[in-house]
Amino acid sequence: MTQYTHIRNATGKLTIKNTTFLIDPFLAPKDTYPGFEGTFNYQQRMPMVDLPLSMDNLLSNVTAVVVTHTHLDHWDDTAINAIPKSLPIFVQNTADKELITSQGFNDVRIIFESLEFNSITLRKTGGSHGTLEMYANPVLAQLAGDAMGVIFEAADEPTVYLVGDTVWTSDVEKALLRFDPNVIIMNTGYAQILGFEDSIIMGTKDIGRMVVRKPEAKIIAVHMDTVNHTATSRKDVRKFIKGNNIESHVAVPEDGETITL
Repeated sequence: MTQYTHIRNATGKLTIKNTTFLIDPFLAPKDTYPGFEGTFNYQQRMPMVDLPLSMDNLLSNVTAVVVTHTHLDHWDDTAINAIPKSLPIFVQNTADKELITSQGFNDVRIIFESLEFNSITLRKTGGSHGTLEMYANPVLAQLAGDAMGVIFEAADEPTVYLVGDTVWTSDVEKALLRFDPNVIIMNTGYAQILGFEDSIIMGTKDIGRMVVRKPEAKIIAVHMDTVNHTATSRKDVRKFIKGNNIESHVAVPEDGETITL
């Protein structure tokens, strides 16, 4: 059985058979951090909401952790301190491995292309954490960095595509074509940097595009209502999917909600 439990922001727990992956843990109490400087709604402290369950319950059945990238809202000090140092951590590159190893974790594994874990194949997919215009700015390019997506494949289970922090790129198209996922977890909060019209992650129009592109897949929209710079809320997404009559294709889970896939 495959299940996804949404925790908060891009943080979730994906259970495939008897293995549970904690994804992008952002675990600090409400209002711990100032908003991201130079971004939309920067005066708002974050996280904007508390965790929906206790830390013990959140971590109780976690087998491994997936960190798509090490921006604060995907890997924070509370996660670093709370997660057992012996848990396997899957990361995108050598820089992230070196960072997380330096934080005391002793089993950090890079998904170079793919790897096997508990009879589950994890495959790295690409993307872009912003537009070409943003990456043309050296300062922004450094801040944005890289962020991976991950495909999860297991025998007799749905194929899950964790899209990650990206805008719609040819890498997303290639992942859809190559892996034909049954479940697609999309970060759709449309996070914005001041001075740019476009976003550094997906939004409602990308949900519509995904439904057209993969009408048979179950789409799960997350990464909203938690950090200051997301300009799109769950309310916005629900209005969009209702207005486009695609409610049967898209789930917009509340914090703490579990979806059986």
